[in-house]
Amino acid sequence: MTNTERYRQAHPAFSPIGWHLGHIAFTEALWIGEHLGGEALLTSAQRRLFAADSLPKAERENVPDLPDLLAFLASVRDRTFTYLNTAPVVEELRLWRWLLHHESQHVETATFLLTLHRWPHPPTGLPTVPLPPDAPIGEVLTFAAGEGEIGCDGPEGSVFDHRPDALDNERPAHTVTVQPFELDATPVTVGQYLVFMAAGGYQNPQWWTTAGWDWVQATGIHQPLYWQGDLAGASGDGPKGSVFDHRHPVCGVSWYEAAAYARFVGKRLPTEVEWEWAARQAPLVGGVWEWTDSWFAGYANFAAFPYPGYSQVYFDGRHRVLRGASAATLPWVQRPSFRNWYHPHVRELFAGLRCARSLTL
Repeated sequence: MTNTERYRQAHPAFSPIGWHLGHIAFTEALWIGEHLGGEALLTSAQRRLFAADSLPKAERENVPDLPDLLAFLASVRDRTFTYLNTAPVVEELRLWRWLLHHESQHVETATFLLTLHRWPHPPTGLPTVPLPPDAPIGEVLTFAAGEGEIGCDGPEGSVFDHRPDALDNERPAHTVTVQPFELDATPVTVGQYLVFMAAGGYQNPQWWTTAGWDWVQATGIHQPLYWQGDLAGASGDGPKGSVFDHRHPVCGVSWYEAAAYARFVGKRLPTEVEWEWAARQAPLVGGVWEWTDSWFAGYANFAAFPYPGYSQVYFDGRHRVLRGASAATLPWVQRPSFRNWYHPHVRELFAGLRCARSLTL
């Protein structure tokens, strides 16, 4: 990471990478050092700079130099390990596991911000990996109507269970009823999305929601964010490893683009209930976050943890749910019940889509 990448925003909607590093340390110091350990570890300047509800994102560029940031992280982690030697871990386990999730999510955010800084030459190549050679691209999975459980109340039993606890927005586990539907067996690939582009998908308002078409007109968007090369002469069967390798999931699309593509192929985006229902019955081949047709909201009997601002503040009818995981998502975050959420215009994260269709059986 260069000094410029440390302090400068890669996109106006996101804080600088250096802020994310400092926020990881800040959150650990606040919730472990102070709330659990009873020890004040943060200066007033650190509270003002690194709290999520403090400075606007555009004012977060005045972060310390990288050596000072790393020293801050190391100091907090040392105090955390010291407290861990005597901590009543069983009683505090949910907060410790929440903290692991929190850090993992900010690490992934820092990963796609670094990709944005260096695009089209990111440090690790494309932000996706090709689907396996035996992936059933073009096939669909069929699900009958039924009743079952979604959501998660977290792992039960041993403190040594390696699975992190369920976040507040995944709780409580509850029973749902679904109608018959089919779901694509794989995310939409570069080769499949290329058909939409070549057919003038970005120039034809019939595929777009009203808000989506207004967004296209205002931004001049004509291809996914993580796309290299010109459309002319490109082929869905391009050389392996290139952006036009047809086996890569398309990546860097907004909800608007995802919904438009689904309409183009005569389908729709799945609801998040359908997505989780399917994932629990037939683990889904993935590699990108996948937009759903659902707005982010709390389940019945939702209870905020560890504070209302973590999830509840986003139950505003303005954030769409994504399911799945990207190539940058850490393993302990990957489970059928995990919910991600962003505004429908966001395309900077490693997100794609999978299409669904209602059935009458």
